[in-house]
Amino acid sequence: MTEIYAKLTECMEAVRAVTPFVPEIALTLGSGLGDIADNIVAEATIPYAMLPYFPVSTVSGHDGAFVFGTLGGRRIAAMRGRVHYYEGYSPEEVVMPVRLMRMLGAEKLILTNVSGAVNPTFGVGDLITLKGHIASFVPSPLRGENAEEFGVRFPDMSEVYSARIRGIIRDIALKLGIEYKEGVYLQAPGPQYETPEEVRAFGLLGADLVGMSTAIEAVAAKHAGMEICGISCVANMACGVGAGKLTHEEVKEAAARSAPAFVRLVSELVERI
Repeated sequence: MTEIYAKLTECMEAVRAVTPFVPEIALTLGSGLGDIADNIVAEATIPYAMLPYFPVSTVSGHDGAFVFGTLGGRRIAAMRGRVHYYEGYSPEEVVMPVRLMRMLGAEKLILTNVSGAVNPTFGVGDLITLKGHIASFVPSPLRGENAEEFGVRFPDMSEVYSARIRGIIRDIALKLGIEYKEGVYLQAPGPQYETPEEVRAFGLLGADLVGMSTAIEAVAAKHAGMEICGISCVANMACGVGAGKLTHEEVKEAAARSAPAFVRLVSELVERI
């Protein structure tokens, strides 16, 4: 048994001491997007701090707890807040929550985040479905000894974000009157916001969005055989694309304004995924 799998087994035992709940779907909620968890009929809530070896959220807007329950008749494990590489955690630690939800039974993963728009055709408040990502600016969570319990040493990444689920999101957006847009997300290490020069470079690489999470979680989930989708809420225009300085408060406020549409979209997606 690999070391990381042994640690996660202890975490799983700690969860099982509280609840026997087996999720179908895992849901990761980004900054300011935790309202969807209020719609879950909860069977158990477990703070990350209760789990051995587990990273704990230190950022405003990230509550730092698992919510286990039902949404739209589906069994959900929701991360109310995530942890980030820039908080000082290793990539392997950052993806522990995703791997734990997989071990608990989840086969599908909905990743959400707030982001800065590199693509000038996007606007603040847009909900963007991820069609791909660029994770080259942060270390891989699969670096080091391979956790064979999850997947192979060299996992394929040709379709990280499920085309099937993207089609479902497109149908739901049309039904709800939400403009459907797709984009490529680039994960930067943070915590500083990107310079205008970096944003221009990211655009040349093919990025439409930039943020400080998500991509390495998707890598770990793909490695573990999960079907993945990603939805990003544009919280600001990236530095040099829009005018003015960037703040975390601005990010949370923009996410809050987009929350009603986000909740409607994700709630129906859970039912149909």
